[in-house]
Amino acid sequence: MSTNMKTRKLSLEDILDHRAYERVREASRANVIELKRRRRLHLGTVVTVSFENRATMLNQIQEMLRVERVVTDEGVMEELKAFNPMIPEPGQLCATLFIELTTEDQMREWLPKLVGIERSIVVQLADGTQVRGVVDEQHAEGLTRETVTAAVHYLRFEFTEEQVAQFAKGGVQVRCDHSNYLEAIELPEFTITELLTDLRDDA
Repeated sequence: MSTNMKTRKLSLEDILDHRAYERVREASRANVIELKRRRRLHLGTVVTVSFENRATMLNQIQEMLRVERVVTDEGVMEELKAFNPMIPEPGQLCATLFIELTTEDQMREWLPKLVGIERSIVVQLADGTQVRGVVDEQHAEGLTRETVTAAVHYLRFEFTEEQVAQFAKGGVQVRCDHSNYLEAIELPEFTITELLTDLRDDA
């Protein structure tokens, strides 16, 4: 892998101040919406898996700073610390898992049933190899509960070079093997192409 791989992470210099961001926000958000479309999978009825990269995390940070009116370097650094781990290095995929519930009844039904779902997501390659997601260590403590799950989880998938080569051949599935939520979806070709930009070191 390249010695320049760490350049994927964001730094203070990558973040626009509020006025500069407002000038480009409309065009930037349009680009990110299209990017996320290629990276988002609906896994069953209530779970969405969205694969993150540098651009999606930059957008997330800029939007958080905008909403919270953060103007200090220290405040920006806190957001960088929170979201930089979700930018994949070569050989990795990073994903946000959303449990999308819209009513109190749904939350009472599903959040207890899906405890542990963050450890139940796997990427299955065409040869049957499975790469299981691991919970991002920085977020795990605040999101993990024994009797009820959080609606958002942050996952990382670690691939060997051989597994990346197999991924590129297609026939890739994202699967959930949680006993209360057995689901699977095959990645469309455009998503495989998109995610290979994360897995490969093109720096």
